[in-house]
Amino acid sequence: MKPDLAAAIHLLHRAPFGALATQAVRMPGYPFATALPFVADETHCPVFLLSALAEHTKNLLASPQASLLVTDAGQASVLESPRMTLVGDVHRIDAAPALRERYVPYLPDAEQYLGLGDFAFFRLVPQRVRYIGGFAQMGWLEQDAWQAAQVLGLDEEADLLRALGAHVLGVDCYGIDLMRDGRRQRIAFDSVLSPEEILDEAKRLIAQGSRG
Repeated sequence: MKPDLAAAIHLLHRAPFGALATQAVRMPGYPFATALPFVADETHCPVFLLSALAEHTKNLLASPQASLLVTDAGQASVLESPRMTLVGDVHRIDAAPALRERYVPYLPDAEQYLGLGDFAFFRLVPQRVRYIGGFAQMGWLEQDAWQAAQVLGLDEEADLLRALGAHVLGVDCYGIDLMRDGRRQRIAFDSVLSPEEILDEAKRLIAQGSRG
């Protein structure tokens, strides 16, 4: 089965954290897994804010090869709910101000970490993605398929966020992320939208949700 790219992207955007497995420096040959929050960037790649003192950071600086397990935390059974593993390389990046502005609304604690001086941004670029939609629903997404996903530029997103209001955390061509009653919520578009189509559809879905 070939997984649906949009379903995988929605899972990535709605997940507040994942389990990052790196190659252990202290125990060569063994994987080292850590629970970490992340935010998907405009290219649908997970971005982490990591301390230089952390074990996983030291592992990544020695070897960038890693994998990230993402699950649908809202489901009762992990074996019957969507989940995926992104396998790729994690490298430190110099995050542009626009990327920082996207990151902090999702993870507000990041603002104080950035002031400490020993935290830096890292991005996982997937080589392959193993997506499991449920029992007997699984398959691989290759790097070229992931890189072909529709992208909304950070500046375009910033313009849309100013028009949509402070309760909207982020928006992309596949859906919008909201904060409602202290909880993060992902609303998927019915189809992949162009940047010009997003504003009207996002407003409609937000209004619809408010009435519900």
